Parts: sequence; C-alpha cells; structure tokens
Amino acid sequence: MILSLGFLASLQAQSPHGAGLKIDCASCHTSAGWEIDVPNWQNNRGAKSRNDTLVFNHNKTDFELTGRHATVDCRGCHENLVFSDAQSDCITCHNDVHQQTVGSDCVRCHTTAHWLVDNITALHQENGFPLLGQHAAADCIDCHHAETLLRFDRIGNDCVNCHMDQYLSTTAPDHKAAGYATACQQCHDLAGDGWLWSSGGANHLFFPLTKGHQIEDCTKCHIGGNFTNVSADCFSCHATDYQASTNPNHVAANFPTDCTACHSTDSGWAANDFKQHDQQYFPIFSGKHEGEWDQCIDCHTVVGNFKEFSCVDCHEHNNASDLADEHRDVSGYQYISKACYSCHPNGGG
Repeated sequence: MILSLGFLASLQAQSPHGAGLKIDCASCHTSAGWEIDVPNWQNNRGAKSRNDTLVFNHNKTDFELTGRHATVDCRGCHENLVFSDAQSDCITCHNDVHQQTVGSDCVRCHTTAHWLVDNITALHQENGFPLLGQHAAADCIDCHHAETLLRFDRIGNDCVNCHMDQYLSTTAPDHKAAGYATACQQCHDLAGDGWLWSSGGANHLFFPLTKGHQIEDCTKCHIGGNFTNVSADCFSCHATDYQASTNPNHVAANFPTDCTACHSTDSGWAANDFKQHDQQYFPIFSGKHEGEWDQCIDCHTVVGNFKEFSCVDCHEHNNASDLADEHRDVSGYQYISKACYSCHPNGGG
C-alpha cells in the first residue's frame, strides 16, 4: 500500500503540466492513451456541460474561450504543457501591428469574433473627437497617416492639426491676414452634410445672415479684407441708405439710426409694423384706428415731417358743421387736428 502511494506521488510530481494543475488526469485523458478524444474535448472546452465537475472546462478559468479563441489549438496559446505559464493579456499572443499607438488591450477595439472594428464612432466619442458630418465618412488613413497604415498616433483634436493647409491657403477671405481663429468650428459647420467651407456654410450666428443679409460676398460688409473690426450696428453699413431716404425723410424726421426699430431684414428693407407707435405716440395698430390706414402719409400729410399729422382729413363726417354740432358743449372747441389729439389722445370718443 505504501509503495502504491509512493508511485502515485511520483507520477504526480512528474506531471508535465506543472505543480499548479490540481485536477485528476482522467478529467482530460483516458486509459486508451494520452491523446484527448476530439469529441470529448470539443464538447467540454467551451460552454459548461453536464460533466462540468468531472471534465476540465476552460470557462471555469479566468480566461473564457469565446469567438475565435474557442477554435484555436491549445498549443497556439500554451506553447509548453505548463498551462499556468500562458498569460491572459492580448499582447502575449498577438503581434501589435499598431505599434503601441492604441495601447495593448485589443478588446478596446476588437472582439474575439473577428479583427474588424465596428465601434469607431464610439471610440472617437470617448477620445473627445466626435465624428460628425463628413468626419464620419472619412477613411481612417485620411487623418491617421503612417507608413504601415496601421499606426494610429494621436494627432490632437484641434482642427488645424489636419486643416492648417486650408487655413493658410484660403484667400476669400484670407484667414491668416484677417487674424481668424484656427478653431474652424467657430465659423464652419462640422456636422453638415458636406465640407461647407464657403461663406454660405459659415457659422455667422453672432450676426445672423438671414433674409436681406443673406449674401455670399463677404466683402460687401467686410471691406478691405478686415474681418475683425466690422460693427454690428445698422448705421455703420446703412448710413447712406438712411441719409438718402425721402419717403419718409429719415434725417428731417430725426428717425433713430437703429434700423431695426422700424425695419426687418427682409429684402427691400420694408418697414415692420411700427407698433411702438401705439405706446409712444398714438394707437394705430389697436383701437378704432386699427386697419383704417395704409401708409404713414395717410395721417402724416407733410412729406418727411412726422411731427405734423392730420385728423380732420379723415374725420370730416360730411362737413365741419356736423363736428361743430357734436362739440357744441365743448369749451374752446376748434376744428383743427391738434385740438382733436389734445382731447382724444388715445383715439377714443
């Protein structure tokens, strides 16, 4: 009995798998020979089986066999029979074709199913450079230049890391001479359907280019190629229009130089409904006078003079005597427009 135990201990000590493997030989081998029956091995190397407690199962280790790992030959990873010598990090078995430019953890980008990368968008999101617009359709090597086409050196998230050539070569307008920022996204739409590098694609939200301001030629406003000192004040561009206007005469009427007080940005600069008139002067968009006039000259009958106005041109009521009868009991009644306004400042009866 003692000899038998000694013999078994000797065999265990001679195990080619090293002292760390504490399982019965019969878990993998049979008395027919050391070779493992293929069906037995294939049935029990992957997902857990009914014989899980008796037959070795790789999924009970710290390295589960999934995807292509489930079909590879054992010697592909276990170069010797001491299984514990095999490391679980990817780089031990897989040649790093990216040359440490993306780290050594393959599962950041790859799965055990194949080497194809299908989460490029998410990877860029994690790295602070979302692939928007045409960046999402660009080929990796358009940005990541390398002799092997497999290095992915970090190139930075600033636009000029890729687009400095466009910045320097642009002449309409000359970005460098104008002192433009090198952050392309300040003016250009990176999320659009195309590379909107033209003025039509510029992000001009600080001064919306809408309606009458929707022009393609930047030099209409940015004279001399200077894009840093143009005022957003209407009068800085439209002083000539203001001074030349005769219907009505803006200068004579002492109109404000803030064009938006009366105008929209519609082409032709048609006047807005000047609804400030109701609060500041006289209700013409509300009350009894709403819809009773078409243009300013209906009431302001002296061209260019908005201090003068007429009530009696409309309020004749057949003749002046009718109004006199209505105002018989009004002391000091006069049939003149300013007298009307002094008693009817809100247009009421």
